[in-house]
Amino acid sequence: MYKASQISDWILSKIDTEAGDTISPLKLQKLLYYCQAWHLTVFGKRLIDEDVEAWAHGPVFSSQYTRFAYIPRNEQIKPKSINLSIPKLDDDSNELLAEVLSVYGEHSASYLENLTHKENPWLNARGDLQPYERSNNVITDKAMIDFYSKYKK
Repeated sequence: MYKASQISDWILSKIDTEAGDTISPLKLQKLLYYCQAWHLTVFGKRLIDEDVEAWAHGPVFSSQYTRFAYIPRNEQIKPKSINLSIPKLDDDSNELLAEVLSVYGEHSASYLENLTHKENPWLNARGDLQPYERSNNVITDKAMIDFYSKYKK
């Protein structure tokens, strides 16, 4: 298992800013979530050693929220300005994460936020909370596996 910061750094290392690619903290959170969800679904084990929480704007790894809290909401992370600690992933995990980035990485942060808001893991963890209410309810591993298993090839 990896720390959320390591998988964040892996994702950030794949952002080609010279080609015009950008990533906001919100988009990074959603990509981290999908990396965790699909790793659980495909391999039956966590990728990241931290719970993901059902916040108002979708799934969040609180350590990464804190890490990038200095960046205003509508601004982008500048990967080249960060000392990245990129982990060496096993081949299977590396291939899966590359696929997650290929599928989800082309979408905007708001698209990914809206997508997570339609999916059962986030909805069930939020329960009866209003959309704007704060929450640190955990999205369980079981909820992710149960939901994404029906989409597994």
